[in-house]
Amino acid sequence: MITIAKRGRKCRIPGMFMVNPFVELISTLIQLYAYVLWAWLILSWLISFNVVNRYQPTVQKINFALFRLTDPPLKRIRKYMPNLGSFDISPIILILLLNFLDHLLIYYSVRM
Repeated sequence: MITIAKRGRKCRIPGMFMVNPFVELISTLIQLYAYVLWAWLILSWLISFNVVNRYQPTVQKINFALFRLTDPPLKRIRKYMPNLGSFDISPIILILLLNFLDHLLIYYSVRM
């Protein structure tokens, strides 16, 4: 949040800048989606290394919800990716794209 608040037009508080509230809301939603993606990634690693029991009802519900939230954009990225065997770098690419989109949104909102 601090990086977002320091960009933009000056406000009355010395050293602080204002950003359009809608841009800040979209930026926050992008960051929240990145956190959901990280949660799905970590949970899938924990399941694959048998740290967490995948048949436990709570884990099944969380995994299903995270999968439903993250699978549509990851499926689109995997369509254009070459086959790397057991390595799936589509979550990393999606995180980089979300980060780029967030910075691009803030950059162009500050310039206006």
